Amino acid sequence: MANAYRLNDSFGEVWYLPLADAAGATAAAGSIAFTSAPTAAGTIALYIAGILVSVPVTASQTTASIAAAVTAAINAIANMPVTASASTSTVTLTADNKGLCGNEIDIRMNYYGTVNGEVTPAGLAYTITAMAGGAVNPTLTTALGNLGNTTFDFIANPYTDSTSLDAVKQLLNDQTGRWSWLEQLYGHAFSAYAGTFASQTTLGLARNNQHETILGFYGSPTPSWIWAAALCAQAAVSVRADPGVPLQYLPLQGVLAPPVANQFISSQRQTLLYDGISTFTVQADGTVQTENIITTYQENSQGVADDSYLEVETMFQLMLEIRTLQSMLTSKYARCKLADNGSKPASGSNLVTPNTIAADIRALYAERVDAGFVQDAATFNDALVVQKNTVNPNRLDILWPGIPVNQMRTFATLVQFRLN
Repeated sequence: MANAYRLNDSFGEVWYLPLADAAGATAAAGSIAFTSAPTAAGTIALYIAGILVSVPVTASQTTASIAAAVTAAINAIANMPVTASASTSTVTLTADNKGLCGNEIDIRMNYYGTVNGEVTPAGLAYTITAMAGGAVNPTLTTALGNLGNTTFDFIANPYTDSTSLDAVKQLLNDQTGRWSWLEQLYGHAFSAYAGTFASQTTLGLARNNQHETILGFYGSPTPSWIWAAALCAQAAVSVRADPGVPLQYLPLQGVLAPPVANQFISSQRQTLLYDGISTFTVQADGTVQTENIITTYQENSQGVADDSYLEVETMFQLMLEIRTLQSMLTSKYARCKLADNGSKPASGSNLVTPNTIAADIRALYAERVDAGFVQDAATFNDALVVQKNTVNPNRLDILWPGIPVNQMRTFATLVQFRLN
């Protein structure tokens, strides 16, 4: 994940949260059994979790020596998520980390095919047994609790089991989590899910969280945690520059595209977007490119369809405007006396009224309009409320009715041609 993140964000500050394998967890395992020796020299193009392992072979090699060579080549790659061992003609792969994640470590030959010179040497035959048997992902609750009050705006979450997703949901929730009035730390989690179209919709419809994003794919050699890290990094780069710019057409470096037969077609992607799953497209050169990055939020608390928090950009726009308002208020009014409207404070008295602060908020909003972050200052000015709290006279209540700018996503054109 660290390598994938850096391929997509070369300069942003990154923190890593170490997790121990869960008690009772098991590691996934798979194998490659070589059943027939090559009759001609060539190169094995083996891909494990999307990482190429190139092994030259000769016509004189036995299947046992090939298995030994493949094992050595796999173990020589530092960031390989498995450890290999050889027994006669079979290479056994064991996931380095225990848990469900190991089950999706892909094993395949010749991903790029003959067009890229990847061809199984003549005579060589093999049988691949997919990774399986991994169980019990790490527990996130304690680790996430250790984050304290440190701000993390972009969270790359490698796990999409419901327990892990719910732990991150609890971390970021609006009532007691990082988006609550008490903490005001904010943040957003990015995940990816490997599964069929049907399983994607099942997962998406089971989620409803404006603080999480799940990108769905099927059949890619690259595991989901690499997709999550790449997506998180690209989002971080874009949002840091301007959270209002749509997170579309961003290349996910280090991610291998699913074969054409496994790529979701446009009608499927449209369905996924209505079911809380983000989508991507694949360019002619194989580059995976974001299409629409959304949250899994679909219904309000009454169970009624609601798209208020559908677009992930909205969440980051709100984060920016809240922090901008906080910065102005706390820097300008950090040590002030509060009086009722109608008071006429003397110069240098540090006495302010609700109307004074309301004027500054309107002025700040006008600046944000000019900067292209929000819109419709007239509506904002009419709806803004700044007043002393009726119970606590030392508290100022503010209703901030801002309207973030929208994203340019779709051109809807009706073509009506005429014949002469």
